[in-house]
Amino acid sequence: MIEVHELTKRYGGRPAVDGLSFRVCPGRVTGFLGPNGAGKSTTLRMILGLEAPTVGTATVGGVAFRSRPRGLRHVGALLDAGNVHNGRTAIAHLRALARSNAIGRGRVDEVLGEVGLSAVARRRVGSFSLGMRQRLGIATALLGDPPVLLFDEPANGLDPEGVRWVRGLFRRLAAEGRTVFVSSHLMSEMQNTADDLVVIGRGRLLAAESADAFAARGSRRSVVVRTPDPEALAAVLRAERARVSADGAGLLTVDGVNADRIGELAHRHGLQLHQLAERTASLEEAFMELTGDTVDYLSGEER
Repeated sequence: MIEVHELTKRYGGRPAVDGLSFRVCPGRVTGFLGPNGAGKSTTLRMILGLEAPTVGTATVGGVAFRSRPRGLRHVGALLDAGNVHNGRTAIAHLRALARSNAIGRGRVDEVLGEVGLSAVARRRVGSFSLGMRQRLGIATALLGDPPVLLFDEPANGLDPEGVRWVRGLFRRLAAEGRTVFVSSHLMSEMQNTADDLVVIGRGRLLAAESADAFAARGSRRSVVVRTPDPEALAAVLRAERARVSADGAGLLTVDGVNADRIGELAHRHGLQLHQLAERTASLEEAFMELTGDTVDYLSGEER
């Protein structure tokens, strides 16, 4: 288990992380979300003892991680896939880490196979693509067979098959009773992977709850409608102050009027419906609504 209590980090008086408190429990995948500059990477570094907090504590299994003599047996982490000596081979890199943490050499072969790098184990890391480096970083995290795992943007550089693989890996690790904490900006992956979410903005905690509960925060509830007369139905719905968008093939997306009311209005005006369904709550929409005031950099069209 990871426990963070009133964690604060200031740089020159400016807080990068500001009074964070949350808990990451075993047996579940917990997503760590926030806009760019929210303090996610700084928080992960403090959990791992790579940064000293200005105030507060971060513990893993009840103790500070930096007090562990052989850290890879307790926590596996991927923070920066590029932080590997380019002149080393993948197998040499892992063997050096295994030796320093009293891990058998056989484990190196196991994790190389698990991440799909056995065939390139003796190639120098400098020749690796970003996706291959990501897989090597994941192998490093798995090396000590630890009960706690932290990943910062693990899907960067992975192809669709790799993204699917890493999603299944996280689910399996959690099913084994491990604590899995994943920072990511890919909302679709978090929606498909995470059981729980910790969301921060400008270094402060915005939410810590189940992914389903968080998605339900979204205030917009869209309804998808298919009709042979979309223009007539759109006019009726706009008269009800609904927001209506069309895809040109008879399909309308409606906000501001629920499905029951749309059905009533269509019946009253003699309009036939082929499809009427409320859209599943979107994690991305809930995230944008909650964090909108904490985004420091907006594109021109978002201002």
